[in-house]
Amino acid sequence: MTDILMIHFQMSKNNGGDVEEVTYPTVRKGVAYVTFEDQEVVESVLKKDEHRLEDKRLSRYYPLNVTRYCENVFSSVTSVLNMSIFKDQFVLEDLIEEFKKKSTALSFGPLQSNGHISVQGSFPAIELLRDFLLLKAKSLSEKDKREESKSHQRPKRRQQQHSLTTGTSNFVRDAGGEKQVVVLDTDIYHYMKYFFPRTFLVNDDIVISDITDGDITMVYIENAGSRSDARQVLRVKEKIENQSVKLHNALRKERIYFKEHVRDAKRRYKWACESLKRHYPSVLVISYDTHIDVIGNSSETLEFTKDMSSKIQSLFQTR
Repeated sequence: MTDILMIHFQMSKNNGGDVEEVTYPTVRKGVAYVTFEDQEVVESVLKKDEHRLEDKRLSRYYPLNVTRYCENVFSSVTSVLNMSIFKDQFVLEDLIEEFKKKSTALSFGPLQSNGHISVQGSFPAIELLRDFLLLKAKSLSEKDKREESKSHQRPKRRQQQHSLTTGTSNFVRDAGGEKQVVVLDTDIYHYMKYFFPRTFLVNDDIVISDITDGDITMVYIENAGSRSDARQVLRVKEKIENQSVKLHNALRKERIYFKEHVRDAKRRYKWACESLKRHYPSVLVISYDTHIDVIGNSSETLEFTKDMSSKIQSLFQTR
């Protein structure tokens, strides 16, 4: 099938050109990814009204739905790290250089005077950096406890140690199992909450809370009663992580910007979304002040976006 697809998209009658790569099969059934050597060929292929896959090796012709590649929800996220909790134990610039060597897939911004630094990259890469930070924080806490047990004659030092341990308590308890933290892409989190609410359904012995900061949502799972144990907390964490991985491989996002930022225009956009949602039951639509995010599987997201564009165009023409 890969050869047949490559031949199809190289043929001039299909507005084709040089193909660099064809990826098939993929995690999405019936979906292939075609990479062209020239961007102009991409635009030309997309302009063709109808694509029909024909080859003597096929029993019949197959209509192809050709669309532009839609970016993965996890293509890139930005997180802000607070490195100030490490300043008493490390030279922050050296610590960040260590991060850069271990996390070559991430881009680091400049270190701010308050100890904050922005990090951008794929979500899995940021999760790996998070795990590395947890280990660092845990090692600091254990070192402080050993030093404090050796001497009770340094009150000032003990105060500093207490401050550091308090600042990293979430990390330490996370490692011990009493409290677990799952870092999720915010779009994935919204999708899970809407379509998979049972993922967050727990008994009275477990409490789940969340904090959203831009592209990142931190989900905290912790014991609430004496009967609960670390294993329950870990099971809930694994359930959330497993579901997020499945969605990471399946979901795509399209962003529709409002052409006009007046109230009536936004109302028309939202009305168009509501009228389409019943035809796309697996698509999540999130409205913001300047745009609308459409999240779902690749084919439905693209089809929704195309239908949305047509509806908006007709709405503004009849205004």
